[in-house]
Amino acid sequence: MGVYQNRVLPWLINRGMRNRVMSGYRPRTPARAAGRVLEIGVGAGLNLPFYTPAVTHLFALDPSDSLRDQAATMAAAMPFPVSLLGGGAEAIPLESASVDTVVSTWTLCSIPDLAAGLAEARRVLKPAGRLLFLEHGRSPDPAIAERQDRLAPVLRLVAGCNPNRSIDAAIEAAGFRFTSIERTYIEGPRFLAYHFIGEACPD
Repeated sequence: MGVYQNRVLPWLINRGMRNRVMSGYRPRTPARAAGRVLEIGVGAGLNLPFYTPAVTHLFALDPSDSLRDQAATMAAAMPFPVSLLGGGAEAIPLESASVDTVVSTWTLCSIPDLAAGLAEARRVLKPAGRLLFLEHGRSPDPAIAERQDRLAPVLRLVAGCNPNRSIDAAIEAAGFRFTSIERTYIEGPRFLAYHFIGEACPD
């Protein structure tokens, strides 16, 4: 699994994140970030062009050395400092209450311990901070949810993705309250297309 995890899977993730539909939705979340920002799962840096000058410092976290290396070139051209951080969301290497915004796009499905990752996001956020998210997850349609449950073990093994997570419930359970949330299907296979898009703050 070493070669697959370190080489093949990052390549697949990077390719998958560039599809037409996701590219259309991608700008709306990072564009709303401001101040000291942490992006969880920065990957190859596809969100970087959509951050605005309202950002004063971006901390870009990803466990993949390969993907962070790809993000580094783009990060060097940003008009604000970018610190690339290695590691998973379950142990964010930042001080408590040190960031204004946490950004997560199509990442919460892949964190091995989602509860721990969201608890860490809450820990590093300032009391008035915001979690901005664009995530896919468990459909409210029982037939589709059942299909997600059947496919989850395969997708988790092949792509590191858990398509059946109740993202909204997980965010609330971590001590956040929603200030806005849209629950909707986007274009694509129904078992991957149900999305949660919005903003939450520490409760």
